[in-house]
Amino acid sequence: MNLTLNNGVSMPALGFGVFQTPPEETAEAVRSALEIGYRLIDTAAAYGNERQVGEAIRRSGLDRDEVFVETKVWISDFGYDETLHAFDKSAGKLGVETIDLFILHQALPSRFDLTLRAYRALETLLADGRVRAIGVSNFMPGHLDALMKEASVVPAVNQVEVHPYFTQPQVQAADTARQIITQAWSPIGGITGYRGTGTSTFDDPVIKGIADAHGKTPAQVMLRWHLREGRAAIPKSVRPARIAENFAVFDFDLTDAESAALDALDTGVRGGPEPDAVTLESFGRTIPEA
Repeated sequence: MNLTLNNGVSMPALGFGVFQTPPEETAEAVRSALEIGYRLIDTAAAYGNERQVGEAIRRSGLDRDEVFVETKVWISDFGYDETLHAFDKSAGKLGVETIDLFILHQALPSRFDLTLRAYRALETLLADGRVRAIGVSNFMPGHLDALMKEASVVPAVNQVEVHPYFTQPQVQAADTARQIITQAWSPIGGITGYRGTGTSTFDDPVIKGIADAHGKTPAQVMLRWHLREGRAAIPKSVRPARIAENFAVFDFDLTDAESAALDALDTGVRGGPEPDAVTLESFGRTIPEA
């Protein structure tokens, strides 16, 4: 199942993420994902595992154009020349000449001047054919408004936290208004269990009830929900059985009522950092050279 981006590029709706996957486990996890059938791999400079993603893709035996490669620029490399160099670093580690989707990892509102310069670099990379699509991550509606006052290319994707307990309807509406695909990170709500508070999405009685009705798992129901509502999703795992489970979501569908029931679980509580709290002072880190 593919989605068509606003520049005509086709992108798999369901991808494989490697956030917090240790480098020493990344190549094997990506190898498993590609073997199972995933054709989009999402990584980031800040994850420290781009090199292993590239290694797994090369060893897969798949042609380069069969795998959609997505990575992100960290805030420490924002700025025009800095972001052009960030592309060189990421492409070098991935071992590719072209990156399919190149994204700004955060909005960095405290230094939005750097964000604007970084996005201008993405536009240059797109015009030069070094990337096939450009996008953003963790951009709220106000960030998108500010970006589009200066930018000439509308982002193709906005990758944000979306799961049944945190649906960000205003962000999704702002994306849809600009024909931006919302791509869900933590799409099955794994982040809800990190802080040890509240109910995990995996134990939610509503989600479990829908899963039982379809003979599926809660994770499969949540992923199907994203696809049904037109979002992309990038679940992560290092366990082959779970990687396979997360891909087995194309043989059933949810009803309107079931989808609405999942929407209604929204708590408004963010699991990840507040986008406005991500500053160079708090989150800056040096991204190594290729």
